[in-house]
Amino acid sequence: MSQWSQVQQLEIKFLEQVDQFYDDNFPMEIRHLLAQWIESQDWEAASNNEAMATILLQNLLIQVDEQLDRVSQEKNLLLIHNLKRIRKLLQGKYHGNPMHIAVIISNCLREERRILAAASMPVQGPLEKSLQNSVVSERQRNVEHRVSAIKNSAQMTDQDVKYLEDLQEEFDFRYKTIQSLEQSDKNSALIKQEMLALQAMLNTLDYKRKEVLSKIGRVIHEIDMLMSNMLTEELLDWKRRQQIACIGGPLHGGLDQLQNCFTLLAESLFQVRRQLEKLDELLTRLTYDGDPIPVQRPQLLEKVNFLLYNLFRNSFVVERQPCMPTHPQRPMVLKTLIQFTVKLRLLIKLPELNYQIRVKATIDKNVSTVSNRRFVLCGTHVKAMNMDESANGSLSVEFRHLQPKEMKSSAGSKGNEGPHMVTEELHSISFETQVCLYGLTINLETSSLPVVMISNVSQLPNAWASIIWYNLSTNDPQNLSFFNNPPAATLSQLLEVLSWQFSSYVGRGLNSEQLNMLAEKLMGQQVSYNDYQLSWAKFCKEHLPGKSFTFWVWLEAILDLIKKHILPLWIDGYVMGFVSKEKERILLKDKTPGTFLLRFSESNLGGITFTWVDQLENGDVTFHSVEPYNKGRLSALPFADILRDYKVIMADNVPENPLKYLYPDIPKDKAFGKHYSCQPNEVSKPSDGGGKGYVPSVFIPVSKILNDSTEPHSPSDLLPMSPSVYAVLREHLSPTVIETAV
Repeated sequence: MSQWSQVQQLEIKFLEQVDQFYDDNFPMEIRHLLAQWIESQDWEAASNNEAMATILLQNLLIQVDEQLDRVSQEKNLLLIHNLKRIRKLLQGKYHGNPMHIAVIISNCLREERRILAAASMPVQGPLEKSLQNSVVSERQRNVEHRVSAIKNSAQMTDQDVKYLEDLQEEFDFRYKTIQSLEQSDKNSALIKQEMLALQAMLNTLDYKRKEVLSKIGRVIHEIDMLMSNMLTEELLDWKRRQQIACIGGPLHGGLDQLQNCFTLLAESLFQVRRQLEKLDELLTRLTYDGDPIPVQRPQLLEKVNFLLYNLFRNSFVVERQPCMPTHPQRPMVLKTLIQFTVKLRLLIKLPELNYQIRVKATIDKNVSTVSNRRFVLCGTHVKAMNMDESANGSLSVEFRHLQPKEMKSSAGSKGNEGPHMVTEELHSISFETQVCLYGLTINLETSSLPVVMISNVSQLPNAWASIIWYNLSTNDPQNLSFFNNPPAATLSQLLEVLSWQFSSYVGRGLNSEQLNMLAEKLMGQQVSYNDYQLSWAKFCKEHLPGKSFTFWVWLEAILDLIKKHILPLWIDGYVMGFVSKEKERILLKDKTPGTFLLRFSESNLGGITFTWVDQLENGDVTFHSVEPYNKGRLSALPFADILRDYKVIMADNVPENPLKYLYPDIPKDKAFGKHYSCQPNEVSKPSDGGGKGYVPSVFIPVSKILNDSTEPHSPSDLLPMSPSVYAVLREHLSPTVIETAV
């Protein structure tokens, strides 16, 4: 079943989540019509490879054209209209930046997988629940409503200023007219009446000036209150959601909404600034005793400038954290001399700033790290922000060719670095620029989340563990000394993040039973993990009991095994994986003989095994587990083929496949048939001949089990044996000799 088919079967509350991330950037109609094709492409790799992204975009448009041809024959007018519109939209948006649509589709597919994983959980995880808090959603709506109200108030004040300007011009005209009269004329009753009218007009002017200043003050106060409270909270929430998304959590939407709010507030502040400038202009033409403009205007202007400074400083954000294109799902882990990408955005989108802001990238600027290592950034580290590179027209800049290079230590030695020291050192990539606009000059700075620098890819797993632990445990964006004394993490939250590693990296998250097994492995049997605090050392530094590796190294090896060798089986949900030996026997003991399940080895890194239940002649139940398959063996023979062709030799019996039903009762071929690489070859005798005189052969995994023991069997080596060789053996040797040889 395709991923999209699974999505369509979700409950309405999950379908509403899916609906939120499909829009004109990637319409749901295309996702639906091209589901199989979309899921068969590597969008993740294309999101960091422009040539590959260009080809995929071209192929996507070809697929849309084919759908257009099909619906044209069906004369479906509505679908024809929509597909033509969508094709034009996709080509117009992404022709100049094909990697952007690859990022969008990759994110959508990943988010679907996360929602599917969440749907399989009995309850929503604590982290995800906090990110979807109804109070947060209500605040978002309130912010948008208040920003819109502020914009309207600023525009209404514009009309008041215009009325005040017209009123003052009329006053100037009438006053100058009287001033031009002869002295004798000024004593007439008519002129005296006109002077009284002018005094009344001056009183009105004074009232309107005070009213306009009061309205401007209210607008400024509203902006100040919004920025100090709700907007700041919204920005902090977005940054927290970004942290969680970086370690596999839900996608962090909302930046476009924040940009809209920031931009409208900036426009309102500049509008108020122009209104104050207009009042200053009116002041030069007319002033009087008790005039409110010279008293109030300087204070209001100072407040406006202060708010603009703060608004611009908060609007400079890292939209996409540093990430190596070779490891798109391991952001913030950077390898020396390997390029990484990072994207910044200014949330104040004003056309006047297009190509006017140059951003400079540096590393560990004015920051004291816990490391003696020092780095510099090589490559293009100064670029201009523009509105042309982003599909949504945001004012942004993306650095694509930065490389960290380690400076040689004056001591000339790196020998004092232990195995965990490098991966626990945090560094900061900083960005600075200057905005010059309407007489204001504002210096802006921002930094990435802490990154870990590695010099060898073997350090990647532990470096990624550091990134997970940091972003799970703290909201602080710049605590570079975090690992001097790393805090404990709530086990329930950690398990949720571990499930995200599987949903984001290998397409299927973990269910509650699998998470319970991991909890037991971390904390022991019968642990209640809702409020349990787990230490960093227990997670990543201390070896598991009786093992030579840590919990995280064991889990990372399983992720690598799934990704490279059993991904389709894992996505289909046929790999139980995380189940202890004791639990598997409880599950299998009452099942039909030949029922088996697949689990990950607890003693071998990156190993997978299968255990089946059998019944002895006396009716007793027995279990057999094969020696775990690791990546070396699975590189030679696909795991689905191993399950199909696996044979067991019992004493004095012919080889047979004991695997009949995948737990609980799924026929083996029904579960794995579509993943077989080819149909098994028939056993050929030497006399049958083969191509150029050779006998055809296939490799078959074979185990020997002695049936004179009722004790649990130790794992047996799986020996590859050609069926033709086995046929020859049976013709010329007795079963006893064959058994001895095997």
